[in-house]
Amino acid sequence: MDLGIMGRAAVVTGASTGIGLAVARELVENGVSVLIVARDERRLEVAAAGLRRHSQAKIASLALDVASPGAGDRIVNAAVSSFGALDILVNNAGRAHAGGLMTSSDSDWDEMTVLKLSSMRRICKAAIPHMRTKQWGRIVNMSSIGGIYPNPKLLISHVLSAAINNLTKSLALEVAADGILVNAIGIGAVATDNWANNMLPAVRRSRAEMAGLSDNEVLARVGAEMTPVGRAGTPEEIAAIAAFLVSARNGFVTGDTIEASGGADRFM
Repeated sequence: MDLGIMGRAAVVTGASTGIGLAVARELVENGVSVLIVARDERRLEVAAAGLRRHSQAKIASLALDVASPGAGDRIVNAAVSSFGALDILVNNAGRAHAGGLMTSSDSDWDEMTVLKLSSMRRICKAAIPHMRTKQWGRIVNMSSIGGIYPNPKLLISHVLSAAINNLTKSLALEVAADGILVNAIGIGAVATDNWANNMLPAVRRSRAEMAGLSDNEVLARVGAEMTPVGRAGTPEEIAAIAAFLVSARNGFVTGDTIEASGGADRFM
């Protein structure tokens, strides 16, 4: 399918590995110039080198914590400086946080709110004026199915995912007349480093029978138990959805949170 976005310019955050890198790869393979953003400069350089092997599209990188002061403006300015425009924004930076109300501290709430919600809002605010000049733009915000089906084991993450879904809907209504479409993807269990680092330890703590299993074994068992399709998803499957949402083929879907969870309403 021709997505109709060759020559467009994009930003993808959290793009050194996992879903963000898969989205960036999908875009460059469709002729989109992409600025990839992540905190780890070494992993970012490796990711950029890999993307350049897939396409002749322009690739730029920016090592930056999206939660740092002024990050939104710095990211957008870097994209416009590199490509002369910004048409597509995929907000993927963030991580999960396991735990309920009684086990979460004020600092946990503060850190996760800035990382998952405030940074997204700031990057959107910086990007939209550039999209308005062309009367064309696409924004995709990565969320979680927990924003629709909350799980008290992941309270902070799911409260903030609900806020992301609301932000997405509200922003979509605000900018629809400017030719800008805004959607979210509610992600379920997907095999990524985020899962390995943040979710699997929590699963092992709550499920003694899984304590001795490898990461792949735990993820396979959780996927089989919790997901109707019987397995965890892949970054490439999420990237394919994102690619359609940011494409010219999508002209009528906006303000939605697309569930991408294999039919599951929870994943732990």
